Amino acid sequence: MAQAFFGGVHPNDMKAATNEKAIEQLQAPAQVVIPMSMHFGAPCTPTVSKGDYVKLGQKIGEFKGLGAPIHASVSGTVAAVEPRPYSMGGKVMSVVIDNDFKDDLSEEVHAPADPDALSVEEMVEMVKQAGIVGMGGATFPTHTKISSGIGKVDTVIINGAECEPYITGDHRAMLERPAEIIGGCCYLAKMFGVVVIGVEDNKKNGIEALNKVIAEQKAPVVVESLRCRYPQGGEKQLCQAITGKQVPPGGLPANIGCAVFNINTTIAIYHAIKDGMPVVRTVSGSGVVEPKNLECPIGTPVSLLFDACGGLKDETFKLIAGGPMMGMAQASADFPVAKGTGAVLAFAANENKVSEDPTCIRCGRCVEACPMHLEPLYLYLYVQKNRIEDLEAAHVMDCIECGACSYICPGRLHLTHSFKVGKQKVKEAAAKAKAAAEAAKAAEEAKKEA
Repeated sequence: MAQAFFGGVHPNDMKAATNEKAIEQLQAPAQVVIPMSMHFGAPCTPTVSKGDYVKLGQKIGEFKGLGAPIHASVSGTVAAVEPRPYSMGGKVMSVVIDNDFKDDLSEEVHAPADPDALSVEEMVEMVKQAGIVGMGGATFPTHTKISSGIGKVDTVIINGAECEPYITGDHRAMLERPAEIIGGCCYLAKMFGVVVIGVEDNKKNGIEALNKVIAEQKAPVVVESLRCRYPQGGEKQLCQAITGKQVPPGGLPANIGCAVFNINTTIAIYHAIKDGMPVVRTVSGSGVVEPKNLECPIGTPVSLLFDACGGLKDETFKLIAGGPMMGMAQASADFPVAKGTGAVLAFAANENKVSEDPTCIRCGRCVEACPMHLEPLYLYLYVQKNRIEDLEAAHVMDCIECGACSYICPGRLHLTHSFKVGKQKVKEAAAKAKAAAEAAKAAEEAKKEA
């Protein structure tokens, strides 16, 4: 490790409930609800209609611009194409499929005759057609990240930090599917060059499993052991920890020659070029009777995942899609598993740390914890006072919403939430200013023509 990143916190990892439990295959449900928005970018347009028969792996949603196609996770008949609830809040157009339990594989799914003979362009196209996105939660289309990085990126970093408490899906994948991870790394090495897997040192058996496969295959991959600290899994922090280089404000890892991919994204790349797209999903949290690591088809109702874990405890008060630091609270379990659903957590009453009277005591601990060198206490003030220009000047848009400041705050301020609101206000102000400028320009041109 070249150096540590700035700031960060040390929450209890809370991984003991599932880190020694093997990934279980959850039986496919009788009906799946597949959202047309499972990626960064505009939602896909459904390419099937009610009554159509679809096969496993068949494309059912096509994208335009920035995005990734969406495929059927089971075979069966389309029961509806309509808006349904999803994890980002509200409803989104979804394809509902009644499962016939035949797993009739689509003709669209086929392996190349010789995967190792594929060109970089052919591999990128296969990743694109497979609909792979960042499975760490960001859901940025993987084919876009690869194609835009070719010629700029010389170091690929595989994010195996899994620094959020409770979540253990990546760790279990390292133990149970190391060959698939290294296989995906080898394809990425052909596309870019050096591949480094960053793994926090609380997963020593995962590091050993990866190194064993690397030695057996003589793979051009290196595993870097990282010190445990949240948010080690943030791509900018991971780049700094492994390369010693800092991503500039407002920049991307590509600006310093890096590209970052999640462990399960790497597995998906391997199977996209070989034969398919498996998706690992984790369920944990003290609100469930028996926490587990589960793999299930995309579109599986989250309520069925909880049922597979023995149901929710009576005192459960909050459901979260994602980790406890960066996840999004849900109104109910009435939403489906999507590509970026890395975990679903349920919290019981004794874990409620919310204060009825959040108060800033000017201790400065949030400033020390912020990995982006920001000053959360001032950002919070600017949001409360609606000081948009000050918000922008204080670089609120550089906030990665990691939640470190909220975690460390003794006054229990809702810091991360307020910064999300502040970023939206900055965007709205910029859009309003742009519209006013365009209107003024149009009026000026009309005046000249008159």
